[in-house]
Amino acid sequence: MATTRKATTHWEGNLMEGKGAVALESSGVGTFDVSWPSRAEAANGKTSPEELIAAAHSSCYSMALSHGLAQAGTPPTTVDTSAEVTFQPGTGITGIHLTVNAAVPGLDAAAFAEAAENAKKNCPVSQALAGTTITLTATLI
Repeated sequence: MATTRKATTHWEGNLMEGKGAVALESSGVGTFDVSWPSRAEAANGKTSPEELIAAAHSSCYSMALSHGLAQAGTPPTTVDTSAEVTFQPGTGITGIHLTVNAAVPGLDAAAFAEAAENAKKNCPVSQALAGTTITLTATLI
């Protein structure tokens, strides 16, 4: 069964001096302020589309890797993933770098590297972002 999630943004003003707020409506976990300076310069307590993409990508990747490892008979003890989304004003999103550290009893480094790459390729968020260069650093701990 398909699911649909919803977020809504209210924006006031022009791009450079304006401001907005994005509400995570499906979960109801909160409303977060956004602005151009928080996107193109320092966050200053506000979020950005790129940070929200990073959150989506890191959580999706962790789930995909965990699932793939379990399906192969080597379920992980822990999977910690960070996603760094690079935004260049005037160009857009120029890349995403995933960093994963996982504890997987009984798995060697080569098998882990293969599982990590497979998760990067098959994670639904990675697939949705296929127009962007996605790199990966994977460490078996």
